[in-house]
Amino acid sequence: MSSVRLDQEKLDYKLRPMLPGDLRTVLNNERVSYTHPWTEGIFSDCLKSGYECWLVTVADDVVGHGILSVAAGESHLLNACVKPAWQGRGLGRVLVEHLLFRAENRNARRVFLEVRPSNQIAYRLYETLGFNEIGIRENYYPAFTGREDALVLAREIIRE
Repeated sequence: MSSVRLDQEKLDYKLRPMLPGDLRTVLNNERVSYTHPWTEGIFSDCLKSGYECWLVTVADDVVGHGILSVAAGESHLLNACVKPAWQGRGLGRVLVEHLLFRAENRNARRVFLEVRPSNQIAYRLYETLGFNEIGIRENYYPAFTGREDALVLAREIIRE
């Protein structure tokens, strides 16, 4: 078990691989976190494809999940989610750092991701983790009124 300390709170958490039996909980977390959540089919396909599918748990409660694809020396952070009740405690950072570690272990040289311009909290987190904006995907995300662009970010993986 690992822990992260934010202010006076010490939070014990675990990271573990996502299993098919976790999908119901993951879907519930996704639905309370996003206006346009992923479907069960998308998560199931990620598991079947051998993507890096990870969970963050606190006291056996699944509070976050992340999905990373890795191929041909590159990786793509496809989904990073922490339930709203658990946000602001450092678990998003823990999850993304773990996925970066997994990308490095699978010999990726860089990691890409998309983020909504309206999601400034996530954007700032990615920025502090060394991601840089490299482009825009127009009309990428569904929105309540039409579509929203995506900012494309990338981070090189430096091997020591």
